[in-house]
Amino acid sequence: MQVKRFFAADMRQAMKLVRDELGPDAAILGNRRVAGGIELTAALDYQAPPAPSKPNPALEVELRKTQARIAEARAELTARPAENQRKDRQLFAEEKPARPSLAESMTAAQAKPQAGGQTLEAMRFELNGLRELIEVQLGSIAWGQLQHQRPQQANLWRRLQRMGLPAELSKPLLERVAAVGDTRQAWRMLLAHLSRAVQTPEQDPLDAGVLALVGPAGAGKTTTLAKMAARYVLKYGAQSLALVSMDSYRIGAQEQIKTLGRILNVPVTLVDPGQSLIQALAPLARKRMVLIDTAGLPASDPALRMQLEALASPSLNVKNYLVMATTSQSQVLKSAYQTYRHCGLAGCILTKLDEAGSLGESMALAIAQRLPVAYLADGPRIPDDLQVARSHQLVSRAVSLQAPEEPSEDAMAEMFAGLYQQPARRAG
Repeated sequence: MQVKRFFAADMRQAMKLVRDELGPDAAILGNRRVAGGIELTAALDYQAPPAPSKPNPALEVELRKTQARIAEARAELTARPAENQRKDRQLFAEEKPARPSLAESMTAAQAKPQAGGQTLEAMRFELNGLRELIEVQLGSIAWGQLQHQRPQQANLWRRLQRMGLPAELSKPLLERVAAVGDTRQAWRMLLAHLSRAVQTPEQDPLDAGVLALVGPAGAGKTTTLAKMAARYVLKYGAQSLALVSMDSYRIGAQEQIKTLGRILNVPVTLVDPGQSLIQALAPLARKRMVLIDTAGLPASDPALRMQLEALASPSLNVKNYLVMATTSQSQVLKSAYQTYRHCGLAGCILTKLDEAGSLGESMALAIAQRLPVAYLADGPRIPDDLQVARSHQLVSRAVSLQAPEEPSEDAMAEMFAGLYQQPARRAG
């Protein structure tokens, strides 16, 4: 039997090391938390080749000498006087443990709950490790069975992964085309289902009202607002448009809005942190369209909470649109949605499509949270690089941005393992 220890940051990486080193037949003996990650003990049963037996006279002589020395030592121990043995027994028998002091007793009593908590924590970690281990193994088995039994479905899974779509969205889409025998037809139907799952507004959001752009710093709110303002002026004129800036935190943010207002000949209102948004918007009641630029603040900043409360006021009837950069990671997009959903989101705007490697993450968030995609921004030009979103165009763009290389087998197995962690969400 070959036993080996593996160290990794998490359970999935440790399992990959085990598979690469010992193969799929390796057995997991145990796991524990160590500094920096996980220690995994694995074993592999194998038949060791028999060693060639050649006589070695020198070795035999040394073995006989060693055996003789062991025999002499045993004889000396046997010949030890019985009196000494009795003395030793009496000596050790008369030794009584000292009575613990009151302080020591109290310390021991306090240490018992701590030891119990540590034991529970160790058990909890052990169970979590076993759960992750089972999930990884089940994911690997499920992916292997799918490739063997349904190779067409496995190919579609790979194509969706190349688009960046998560497993919880891919699974219900693939279930809808499971009965289609032709691969090309199944792929076209799958993209059609995906297109219907993406919501887009029936009319241009710039028709009328008060519209605010919210989102984290660097998402492209100010640039998108400039494109929307220029688009509105070209369509309806500058007389019925007003710009409002609530970003007094970023250096130069209000100066950008002022410059944009001078270029478009549009009035600009600056809202200070202590100023009421209702009072600032009161003189603009006759304007047909008001665009509000907000500050991208950390989620823990109290100023952000005050800003979101002002935008969520029912008396203002502000349509808030979440600006999401398609270059952001999935966790960043989810965190932004959780932060800004409290102000009541009317939809989202996808920016930086010209820099994105994939659109699957942002599309998945919009579908899962039922956020209509209002606009697509794919460049720095104002207002040319801003289009009203169309679901089929967005899906076509996502297909064109899919990764050129096929996902690895480990990545597919890890994706299937993720299906056991959370229930799948239906698309559409």
